[in-house]
Amino acid sequence: MAATSAASAADLAARPYTKAPAMVEPIYNWTGFYIGGNVGYSWGRSSDTSTLTNGAGTVLFTSADRANMDGVIGGGQIGYNWQVQNWVWGLEADIQGSGQKGGRDFLCPTGVCTPPFGVIAVFPGPAVPVSLDQKLEWFGTVRGRVGVLATPRVLFYATGGLAYGEVKTTETIGLVPVTFSNSDIRVGYTVGAGVEGVIGGNWTAKLEYLWVDLGRTTGSFVTTIPALGGGVLTSNYSSRITDNIVRVGLNYKFGGPVVAQY
Repeated sequence: MAATSAASAADLAARPYTKAPAMVEPIYNWTGFYIGGNVGYSWGRSSDTSTLTNGAGTVLFTSADRANMDGVIGGGQIGYNWQVQNWVWGLEADIQGSGQKGGRDFLCPTGVCTPPFGVIAVFPGPAVPVSLDQKLEWFGTVRGRVGVLATPRVLFYATGGLAYGEVKTTETIGLVPVTFSNSDIRVGYTVGAGVEGVIGGNWTAKLEYLWVDLGRTTGSFVTTIPALGGGVLTSNYSSRITDNIVRVGLNYKFGGPVVAQY
């Protein structure tokens, strides 16, 4: 028994000590399709020039001013990322519902927009009020993205591409108000930047800023001014629509969220 115990002790002493493998956190893999939703706020602007003309096409009055078009936005996005080492390249498309709206009022001076047009001394006539209201009904973007990983789970990116949306314009003209409306789908561009981070599993959250320029929306409305026997008055508007958008979003990436470290 003593000999056996001594042999067992010698065998244990001869075995090398094996350390348990260290726990290493997996690296998030950004490559793959994703889908998500977002909500935010937009500080929009309509830079408008409106002219009033008579039946012969003569310009009677011009008004140029700006109006804010602010409101809540919300929608969804879908995209695909490619990760190459610390760089992430991607494509993303989104569609947004919008509560953005605003407007401005102006007056065509006394006698200018009433028949016989421009003869103030003989037929002064009242001033003609005009109210121009605009609303961005919806908009969307199709953008490229390129970013760099600050850590394996935090991405800073720049983005830019196509923007499009529907602008509805409503105008009310005259002391006895006559209201007209027109809708126009515009195409422009967008640029911006953001940060996106992994919050767990296949889920990421992002904060994003976009500048959107939808170009100019134009139209004209024709009415008859009843004062002094009536006369045709045409209102023409030309408005450049721009936006500053800040939004937060949540994305779900399909496929495996991580790759193991060795």
